[in-house]
Amino acid sequence: MSTPPDDKPIYRLLTGRDDRAFCERVAEALGQGWRLYGSPGIAWDVENNCMKAAQAVVWHDADVVKR
Repeated sequence: MSTPPDDKPIYRLLTGRDDRAFCERVAEALGQGWRLYGSPGIAWDVENNCMKAAQAVVWHDADVVKR
């Protein structure tokens, strides 16, 4: 198995404000060889008055199983 860049783990949870910058981070990860893992999540951040998003990604050849 090849290893992810920059000594990152094979599983990552990308989080942030639900905006263009967040979408670009996910797109960048996909371009580097990560793949989506599960559905994205969103939640309203009351303290900061904005929507927050999360998307799990795994390294392209990681052997992971959803249970």
